[in-house]
Amino acid sequence: MWNAVIKDYKIFLQLEKALSSASIEAYLHDVEYLRVFFEEHYPSLSLSSIEWSHLQQFFDTMQKREWAINSYVRLVSGIQSFFSYLMITEILTVNPMEFMDAPKVQRKLPEVLTISEINQLFAAIDHSSPEGQRNRAILETMYSSGLRVSELINLKISQLYLDLGFIKVVGKGNKERLIPIGDEAVKYITIYLKFIRSHISVQKGQEDFLFLNRRGRPLSRVWIFKIIKQAAEQAGLKKNIFPHSLRHSFATHLVERGADLRAVQEMLGHESITTTEIYTHLDQGFLRKTLEKYHPRFQIER
Repeated sequence: MWNAVIKDYKIFLQLEKALSSASIEAYLHDVEYLRVFFEEHYPSLSLSSIEWSHLQQFFDTMQKREWAINSYVRLVSGIQSFFSYLMITEILTVNPMEFMDAPKVQRKLPEVLTISEINQLFAAIDHSSPEGQRNRAILETMYSSGLRVSELINLKISQLYLDLGFIKVVGKGNKERLIPIGDEAVKYITIYLKFIRSHISVQKGQEDFLFLNRRGRPLSRVWIFKIIKQAAEQAGLKKNIFPHSLRHSFATHLVERGADLRAVQEMLGHESITTTEIYTHLDQGFLRKTLEKYHPRFQIER
């Protein structure tokens, strides 16, 4: 459990944060303290079950060492960064580090792309190559359906109902959900299946996976990061964009245009509506229009 998450966290620090190797090593060193503590004291506790009481014990244990103040502050900051990552990737729905008094940091959500920037991102892809056609289908699918990276790379052909405009996704906890998929995504998936994937020599046992590399194997999380980073660079976008940005943009654009929050929650596969609210930040103008439209006493004389 820990090894897989830490490996993905390292990729996040490399590709999304673009940190130096020394900084990445420092962050991972902080997390290693945490891993060792939990494997020694709570070996059967999952990451999603960690509470503030557990972390308090961890920090109490750390404080018994003779830390220099700067080193201890850096440790706390490193652990906060790790738990912020766990929130962004939805391994956690509540951040237990919020109870830590100092140093206090705000959770940073992924960048949201405007519709114009989404169009720029898609237009920057080179459609003349097989990989480009595949990548366009990938980005259209992610933005159209709000998929997590893990859901995308595990998407199967047998889960596509393109004629009905739906895909079936297996999310966290192996829970299945049906998600509507837009016409543009259907179009590019169809092109990819007909003209690109049909010419790939698929590895045995991988026949049902939708998105494959040139060797006929499913794409990794690292490749999805690279595909999106490369497209963003080619589009000249200055925002710090990574895969979850498309999911966050999907949810934000829906809510800003009046979509029911419960419907967005269902499409994102969130168990708690609170998580959906976190991933949909609204401007004051939209909130006021919502009140004016729906609140029975909002338009009384003021």
